[in-house]
Amino acid sequence: MDPLISFFVYLLILFASLSFVFLLYKPKSCNQKLPPGSKGWPIIGENLEFLKAARKGNPEKFFNDRKSKYSPEVFRTSLFGENVVVFCGASGNKFLFKSENKYVSTWWPRSVIKALLLPDDLSDALRVRGILTEFLKPEALRHHITIMDSMAKEHLEIDWCPNNQIKAYPNIRKFTFALGLRLLTSQTDTNYVARLYYNFALLNGGIFSVPINFPGTSYYRAVKGRKFILEELSVLVRLRKAELLENKDTAKQDLLTRFLVASQEEIRSLSERQVAERLLGLLIGSFDTISTTLTAILKYLAEHSDVYKKVLEEQMDIAKSKDSNEDLLNWEDVQKMKYSCCVACEAMRLMPSAPGAFREAITDFTYAGYTIPKGWKTCWSVFSTHKNPNYFSDPEKFEPSRFEGSGPAPYTFVPFGGGARICPGREYARLEILIFMHNLVTKLRWEKVFPHENILFKPLPVPENGLELRIQPL
Repeated sequence: MDPLISFFVYLLILFASLSFVFLLYKPKSCNQKLPPGSKGWPIIGENLEFLKAARKGNPEKFFNDRKSKYSPEVFRTSLFGENVVVFCGASGNKFLFKSENKYVSTWWPRSVIKALLLPDDLSDALRVRGILTEFLKPEALRHHITIMDSMAKEHLEIDWCPNNQIKAYPNIRKFTFALGLRLLTSQTDTNYVARLYYNFALLNGGIFSVPINFPGTSYYRAVKGRKFILEELSVLVRLRKAELLENKDTAKQDLLTRFLVASQEEIRSLSERQVAERLLGLLIGSFDTISTTLTAILKYLAEHSDVYKKVLEEQMDIAKSKDSNEDLLNWEDVQKMKYSCCVACEAMRLMPSAPGAFREAITDFTYAGYTIPKGWKTCWSVFSTHKNPNYFSDPEKFEPSRFEGSGPAPYTFVPFGGGARICPGREYARLEILIFMHNLVTKLRWEKVFPHENILFKPLPVPENGLELRIQPL
């Protein structure tokens, strides 16, 4: 027989034998009904489609298209080199929020961890959650309202009022950074804050860049920025430790002091560098999200004069109720800002500052008739509910009254997540947002320079031109 024919006959017999063996033995996954979806292109998956929708300011399109094509409850995609199962709707949110440490656990994509310049092992970061939660409770935060108010007044007086035109987004970022650093470390030196902010901007600019550590790249500048910040914060930690040992710092009740005097062994065992890393992580967590929400509020108030008038009336009533010798806001004043709070919630619904989060399946489990294998990644996203007409009528309309009374149905409005992993800083964000709104609307009027400015998701929503405003005093 011809050698070439013999070779092909051998291959045919081998293929038939392997097929027979496969029929006799099916791997466990073959008996599972996996969620419908697509893996996209080899290696890159569906990352390009996801980024394309986000860059066009319509990230929900990625989710809505796949919900329509595959399933309104759950679908499979491939992002960040992983099999990702996206849970949709209020029921999907509820399931994942309640499944923490039962079916799923916290997970971040390797590429995101690398881009964020974080250590590979994130489990250590969970150690500080308990003390952070205590620090961010309403009863603890109410003591910081006067600091928030005085800093908002000073910021507007220095950076806003002298100008006729201003880019709101970058200026709000300066304020939220300075306030966060003040509450975390009691730092008030403006030169120190400016140096840290400059390097923080370098770090922030490289968070979502390609992680190539080569001179001239955004990532290279981010690495340098992070190194500078951590060195400065480590010095601050060292000085605070020395002051505490000499009983010189007992009056300071910021988060840094709470860390250093914590009784938990796992907290006390953290090195100065590790404490600095935790402080940096908290700054990142509070900085962009609140800046984004405040920018969204200014945008929508400029576009909806009727809403602006109601906010102005509410805030002016609070301002007029203050005694002549009682200039700063207090806890009771903030509780009166009910309509303003509805405005903030509606802004977060339409321009969410946190798009969602990932989890990893720690065991096989089923949902909506589909099996999610152990090791697969899961995801919940605000885009499956926030603009869903099943939960919010006329979802593209800016309508703060949605949040009056009992508000939206449970698990439909999830800007802070939910369940055991709900954001511990949600009350901090509420206070900072409402206090800044009060100072802004009682001092200034504004209008957009670019009426139809695009909003780009990078991945957080950012005005294309920084939300440039024409401002004038009241």
